[in-house]
Amino acid sequence: MFDKAKMIAQAFKLKKAVEAEIIEYEEAGIIIKISGDQKIKFLSINGVENRILIEVINKALKKSQEAAAKKMKDMGGLDGLL
Repeated sequence: MFDKAKMIAQAFKLKKAVEAEIIEYEEAGIIIKISGDQKIKFLSINGVENRILIEVINKALKKSQEAAAKKMKDMGGLDGLL
């Protein structure tokens, strides 16, 4: 039981560390900052930040992740791979 609690604590710590990681990329007047958990934190096009576009893209990414998780579950998950 202690090992399971320790593993959960480590997983939570890892999750927080991944979320805190921010990658910034700039090209052709576009600046984008994405967190390690694949959420867009900032988007600027020619110096103009676009919060609505950030929200829409993040919602689309979430739907994509949910669809992928469902597909994996429907196909038996990772049971056969480990």
